[in-house]
Amino acid sequence: MPSTPTTTLPPSADERRRELLRTARDVADDLATDAIARDQAGKPPVDETARLREAGLPAALTPPLRGAGTDWRTGCAVIREVATADSSLGEVLARHYAHAWSGRFYAGHHGASDLEEEAVRGQWLWAGAVRAPGSAHDTGGPDLALMPLDTGYALNGRRTVDTAVTVADQFLVDAVCVVTGDVLVVRVPADDPGVIAEPADDRLGQRVAGAGAVVMDGVVVTSRQVLGHRPQDEESTAPFTALAEPALRLGLCHVGLGIAEGALIEARDLGRNARVPRPLGDDPDLLLTYGELASAAQTAAAVVERATGAMARALSAGAELGPEEPAAVDALVATAETVTTRAALHITTRVLELVDAVGLDRFWRNARTLTAHHPTAHRLRAIGDHYLNGHGRATAPPHLYQ
Repeated sequence: MPSTPTTTLPPSADERRRELLRTARDVADDLATDAIARDQAGKPPVDETARLREAGLPAALTPPLRGAGTDWRTGCAVIREVATADSSLGEVLARHYAHAWSGRFYAGHHGASDLEEEAVRGQWLWAGAVRAPGSAHDTGGPDLALMPLDTGYALNGRRTVDTAVTVADQFLVDAVCVVTGDVLVVRVPADDPGVIAEPADDRLGQRVAGAGAVVMDGVVVTSRQVLGHRPQDEESTAPFTALAEPALRLGLCHVGLGIAEGALIEARDLGRNARVPRPLGDDPDLLLTYGELASAAQTAAAVVERATGAMARALSAGAELGPEEPAAVDALVATAETVTTRAALHITTRVLELVDAVGLDRFWRNARTLTAHHPTAHRLRAIGDHYLNGHGRATAPPHLYQ
């Protein structure tokens, strides 16, 4: 009697999610073993990104498309898991993941599919910097300029980037066309002969993130490398495109949350292993302190998760996203930034007072560096303006706050 052939079913979405999170935990455990030594060395993340590639994380952290890619909630969970062990690599993944969505933000969902499939096949690691519409940087003149050619453009200038400047596969930047004044979002292969990477040295924190600057010297940008127009101001920004900046900021919130949680875990474990007159669990003052710090971390996590859910729903809406929804998502992201910044700085400062151990200061330095350019006062004013006046695109729809 002939045997019946067995059919292997493809893994379900839940199975893929669980497998990816297991991989992220394995990577985090690996990074944690030498985190202090690598932070002290402060070298470009050549070995570290090789570990990420070997685990398949850059290829996995792309928008979901025909069985590949990762949904927003899962992607953020991966970022946070890695950031708990090494926030520099968490930031590399956060910026990579946000940039990987840029095809949809600027080229539209139909125009992005070919780009996303090519990125997955090539296992691209994204880096770069796209300025927000109407940002203060725009007033000082373009740092990157596009000169039209018969076919495409010539790109010249210099742009500061926060991660992977020497190890990225693709740089995503916005540049001004010197003829039309249009601001275009373009991708540039890192191995282009006109691309020169300038790594930053001796950073205070996030020392293994690979920050620096990229110089574009006569780089030829073809029409295929132009993702689309970056709007000049908020009013002219399409709803889905308006998610680009808060998506990146929210990804970095997960990095900040990972710093806070990682500092608390390491301080607890170091304290347990230290030689003390009596067990830590018998000290009422220490119990009070750790209870307060754990509560601060859990509060930040709850706020970040709420913003993550709102962003996930907005991204799932795609081209059907309503014109009033981006402002509501942005307000939740701003709240998450504010709460996470305060929690990360507070927790990483307090653990230094609780435990005297080599390397524990890196959490404080990383938190300071990550949050230095995002003052909470600015975010709080934006939240208050949105709450009181409904400024932004429109008053927030109630369901996004539920």
